[in-house]
Amino acid sequence: MVTPKILSHRIPTPDAKPYILIEGSDAAIWFCEMGPARIGRLDPHTYAFREFELPDPASAPVGIIEGADGCYWFSETRGNRIGRISPDGEIVEFDLPTPGAVPNGMILGPDGNVWFAESDADQIAKITPEGKISEYRVTPGSKPLAIAVRDGDLWFSMVDGGKIGRMRTDGSFTEYDLPTGNSQPRAIVTGPDGMIWFVETSGNALGRIDADGRIVEFRVSTPDCSLRSVAVAANGELWFTENFANQIGRMAPDGTMIGEYPLPTAGAGARAITAYRDGRLFFSEHDAGSIGEIRPGG
Repeated sequence: MVTPKILSHRIPTPDAKPYILIEGSDAAIWFCEMGPARIGRLDPHTYAFREFELPDPASAPVGIIEGADGCYWFSETRGNRIGRISPDGEIVEFDLPTPGAVPNGMILGPDGNVWFAESDADQIAKITPEGKISEYRVTPGSKPLAIAVRDGDLWFSMVDGGKIGRMRTDGSFTEYDLPTGNSQPRAIVTGPDGMIWFVETSGNALGRIDADGRIVEFRVSTPDCSLRSVAVAANGELWFTENFANQIGRMAPDGTMIGEYPLPTAGAGARAITAYRDGRLFFSEHDAGSIGEIRPGG
């Protein structure tokens, strides 16, 4: 098998600290910059960056998703707000009803609203395109973090609860215990086949949960590598970031490890990863202030 080629693209703003990144409908990579509080845009073909400053330089945006309105919605973890930015950079912000909620991962829900986790408030919330916010409590002390959608429901990771939650759009929810206790589930994503995959940071494994709530765990080769995010390629392969090991991992859908690849940037601090339409993958190098690129074909 060909060894993937991994590249690194430096963000112009020093100490950018990129985190969640997504592919937009404009075929660009949109991402949050936690350092000086910006929303960034990378053209994956010319590698040109564009950055948009947020009103509050200390707001620390983390989560981002494209809404049904064609704008990009983002969570300001320290600002306790949800922001919206148009493709040309016009920004509007909405304060959260709960103080100190720490909004985090986001997803476009089946109802056309943007749903997001409020990690420190133990809530899942939604915001309408008009900016109306509703909040729904989950188990206290569970710290919901990231969200995916399947079968019309919201599926979310509960970092401190060691569970995967499932919420209906009316706010009712079910929880599924992970086989490994204290495994710290974080990033979560729905694959092309409808399976939901997530990383277990302390469990050093990838988890998979089916529509009936059955969970299977697959161990990663490198111990204590601090898994942070996972993306599912069109062929079903899992690509994931190994923060402490400074590597990118690759796993077959049946759990067989395919490979682990060192990053060319020392101490990159790899966080989020996303699959791109042409087969490449992009990931955030939080500590290096760069966007990484993986070319699976070398």
